[in-house]
Amino acid sequence: MTATGEDHVTARGGPWWWARRRSAVFDVSLAVVSALECALEGIPFARDAGIPMAVGVAFGLLAGSVLLVRRRWPIAVVLVSIAITPAEMGFLMGVVGLYTLAAAELPRRIIGSLAGMSLVGTLIVTFVKTQQDMSRGDLEIGDWFVPFAAITMSLGFTAPPVLLGLYVGARRRLMESLRERADSLERELQLLAERAEERAEWARSEERTRIAREMHDVVAHRVSLMVVHAAALQAVARKDPEKAVKNAALVGDMGRQALTELREMLGVLRSGGDGLRERAASTSASASVPLAAVGVAAAAAASRVADDDGPCLAEIEELVGQSAAAGMVVALSVEGDVRSYAPLVEQTAYRVVQEALTNVHKHAAGAKTYVRLAHRVSEIAMQVENEPAEEAASSARLPSGGNGLVGMRERVSALGGVFVSGPTDAGGFRVSAVIPAS
Repeated sequence: MTATGEDHVTARGGPWWWARRRSAVFDVSLAVVSALECALEGIPFARDAGIPMAVGVAFGLLAGSVLLVRRRWPIAVVLVSIAITPAEMGFLMGVVGLYTLAAAELPRRIIGSLAGMSLVGTLIVTFVKTQQDMSRGDLEIGDWFVPFAAITMSLGFTAPPVLLGLYVGARRRLMESLRERADSLERELQLLAERAEERAEWARSEERTRIAREMHDVVAHRVSLMVVHAAALQAVARKDPEKAVKNAALVGDMGRQALTELREMLGVLRSGGDGLRERAASTSASASVPLAAVGVAAAAAASRVADDDGPCLAEIEELVGQSAAAGMVVALSVEGDVRSYAPLVEQTAYRVVQEALTNVHKHAAGAKTYVRLAHRVSEIAMQVENEPAEEAASSARLPSGGNGLVGMRERVSALGGVFVSGPTDAGGFRVSAVIPAS
């Protein structure tokens, strides 16, 4: 794996404006060589200019050492090299300065202007120098050689470092762009991973809630009726043995029904998890059970193994009859044309009525209860309302976890319906729900 841009930047560390120590060492070495070159070239310059040789050498040393700041101020290095071109100094400084200028992140017009100035300066100096040599007889070649030498020298001195610098600069910017892309991609992947973890945690919480809600719906109603019948059995065991036997039979039937529903739901949870576990094992031997196993299992459990096996509206009459058998005074009324709905709609309507009756057993035992079901054009409405409970109407002492109303509201809201519950003016309690038919 290659280091990302951030790691690359933090790994750097050099003195002053240098990014790395080796860059500083390299520039210092170039500056020393350039200073020595200019110092040597300062000797003939001092002789031709008629100034002390020490002044020429010192001038050469000072001018050549400017190469030390080529990375920080490349324009200054090129300007100095152009300025000392008439003195026939700074060949190395001129080449390195042009290369550094072209590789730097500067506007192209500045690079072109300074390169052109260097080209013109070298052209003029070479032309004059060659012309002087030919006039002194040092070179005996045709007049064509003077412009040819001037153009060749100026182009050879200017073009290669500029072109090389442009190439290196473009390559460097490309690498920085790729490094920034890698950093951005890494940050995006990290953000996606965090969001995926948040979604996974949210999905786990949702599936736990759905499983808890289904378990509550399956168990609470049956067990509540069992407790009510057990309390009645205890009250009439000695006075009315025949009724006690009947209540005992009802308790047994409801216990078996509750066990059957629990067994079905747990079977779905187990089979759903195993199926996805096998699929995950085929993908990777070391992979754990995917989170989707919980979602599939809970969804299947919420659907009661299959849509056809779940509770439906046709069973509401039987549900009301069970509550009546437990001693509740309950009346069922149905309005509109009876028809079938989507399985999930019928299951939700059934669960709302079931949980509302369970709450009456828990909190208002003995109160008269009205169950109303209305089939409308595009929706189905249900209402369970009980009158005020009598004082100490039941000794069953059914516990309440406070999750029934929450579960009903969640079921109805998930289908786009409306759920309302609360006390009535007469002192009873009312649960109402409206669910879209499709």
